[in-house]
Amino acid sequence: MRRLALVLALLGCGAGVHAQQRPSTLNMTCGQAQRVILSRGAAVLSTGTYTYDRFVRDRGFCEFNEGVELALVPTRDTPQCPIGYRCVSEDLDFFDD
Repeated sequence: MRRLALVLALLGCGAGVHAQQRPSTLNMTCGQAQRVILSRGAAVLSTGTYTYDRFVRDRGFCEFNEGVELALVPTRDTPQCPIGYRCVSEDLDFFDD
């Protein structure tokens, strides 16, 4: 009985360890990629074999000291699809030297 409990415990430890795949813009049309960002507000998407980034719908999904810049990504049907925005650090120069 103890062996069975030990085996079940060990099997349970490794059950949720599989890495999740990020959705890839290369497998989506431009419209599909845009809808992912519009519906979720923010998402991390692969943009190539070894590249990924976080894309947002608007500045409300960025930190208080960040602004946005237009994000263009490759999709299945468009080499530069305007998917949404990336959050970028804004230079907060309080002393304006």
